[in-house]
Amino acid sequence: MTETPSPALTHRDGALLRHGRPFRMLSGAVHYFRVHPDQWEDRLRRLAAMGANTVDTYIPWNFHERVEGEADFTGWRDAERFIRLAGDVGLDVFVRPSPYICAEWSNGGIPFWLSARTGALRTSDPVFLAAVDAWYDALIPRLAPLQAAHGGPITAVQVENEYGSFGSDHDYLVHLRDALRSRGIVELLTTADGTTADMVRNGSVEGAMGSFTFGTGVALAKKLRRPGDALMCAELWGGWFDHWGEQHHVRSAASMIGTVEELLAEGGSVSLYMAHGGTNFGLWAGANHDGALQPTVTSYDSDAPIGEDGSLNDKFHALRAVFAPFHDGDLPPIPAAPRRQPAASAPLSPVASLLDVVRAVPAGAAVPMPLSFEELGAEDGLVVYEAEITYAPGAALTVDVLHDRAVVHLDGVRLGVLERDGERSLELPAEGGSGVLTLVVESQGRVNYGPHTGERKGILAGVRIGRRFAHGWTHRVVPQEAPADPALPAAAAPAAAAPVHGLAVAVFDVADPADAWLAFPGAGNALVWLNGFLLGRSRAVGPQVTLYAPGPLWREGRNEIRVLDTDALGSAVEMREEPDLGPVEEFIGS
Repeated sequence: MTETPSPALTHRDGALLRHGRPFRMLSGAVHYFRVHPDQWEDRLRRLAAMGANTVDTYIPWNFHERVEGEADFTGWRDAERFIRLAGDVGLDVFVRPSPYICAEWSNGGIPFWLSARTGALRTSDPVFLAAVDAWYDALIPRLAPLQAAHGGPITAVQVENEYGSFGSDHDYLVHLRDALRSRGIVELLTTADGTTADMVRNGSVEGAMGSFTFGTGVALAKKLRRPGDALMCAELWGGWFDHWGEQHHVRSAASMIGTVEELLAEGGSVSLYMAHGGTNFGLWAGANHDGALQPTVTSYDSDAPIGEDGSLNDKFHALRAVFAPFHDGDLPPIPAAPRRQPAASAPLSPVASLLDVVRAVPAGAAVPMPLSFEELGAEDGLVVYEAEITYAPGAALTVDVLHDRAVVHLDGVRLGVLERDGERSLELPAEGGSGVLTLVVESQGRVNYGPHTGERKGILAGVRIGRRFAHGWTHRVVPQEAPADPALPAAAAPAAAAPVHGLAVAVFDVADPADAWLAFPGAGNALVWLNGFLLGRSRAVGPQVTLYAPGPLWREGRNEIRVLDTDALGSAVEMREEPDLGPVEEFIGS
């Protein structure tokens, strides 16, 4: 009989042990999916220089399996390479795999095709568990050989994430625990929950050590800790994330380090969330829902010790000083500051109107009622809904359930904007008539936390003209790739009538590629591509002003930036040497 290898980390009598000796996990969160792969090693070396002995990372299911049954672990999605790099740098790895991660990540990491199929997410529902098991069959065999028991760096694996604040299906947690063990996970299993008795009770499962998530609350965590469990904060919030339309959240170094020191003084272990936040590239930013949708910004800087571009701040140096005594020797040297391109500006030249761009995408067959994004196989971004309508004088157009925003045109004339939590009705031309109604609908971020996780996107309850429904809809799913210049009639867009919304292009000539920060003065609600890569969203409501454009995306010579703006094209793109994430407010989290 083959002997089961021994795990590196265990816990006994309230103490965390490594190979039987007392141990402190000094960890920081770095998400490979939020960092360009060419920069993974740099960020991990900065984490080690901060004094961490462990890196923790989520594994977002939807990032790897965008199409059901087609799991991708190559390139940016090569989680195994990231884990091996961490080991090469001298770090242990605390893996926090799916099915659910929260993380201000689209849909909490659950694939949109699965949340379209079942409303019983994060439960023992057979449909949900069958998909989880298939995913684990693809994922866990890749992680198991990288465990410390087999000579790799993985020393801990989380079963679920803050489940106690979501549900109470104990059979679900048992299934996940057993699914990990049966597929070869032998290292320490953990759960993570907030500091209330109810959360701990509903988020715990036998065989997994409980841990906590908080900004402050060491004494409460110590009181709620289950007998025998080591004291550990799996997410100590040293900063916070931002929503569009709010302020940039920061936490002072003194406030953060005070909680860290308190936890360490009590014999606890810590994982700082985030040590390096990175970026919600593309359309991966999630959203919250607290009476209204709160979309998360493109930056995930999180006021972390290691900034979005790898720069180091006071928190980094405070943690390095506090962590140093827990190491036998000197800490690794502090890496040099990241390089940045010099400030510059380039004109933003309009190419085509919004309707010209989206109508370049072929339309599907007409159906009676508008379809959701999920029914159309649309992961996120823009979907165009179009129908021929007639309307009486004084009639209004109404979209009762809109997720999340629609720019409305009638016969090519822009009528206005409808919002999920704002105005969902507008007046049609007073004289009445007929025409082609076009709604360019945008998903502004899939909810990643709470009961709205998994909700559908698009037009969900039809479109009414007056009191009657409009029927006969076609749909265009706009790809997330950089839009090409649409083929236009020769006289379609004379210079005097350049589009004020739509597609525009700027070009930078770069001699020495390096990191840059891009700003779009005058822009309204834009998607931005650099050399064909979708950097993310830029919105006039702020707080974020600049988008991070990492050095590996630039090339020597000509670099093209494409901006697709539904609201207001600016006249230039600015390259800046410093980030501008907006006006700040002190915030610790809850």
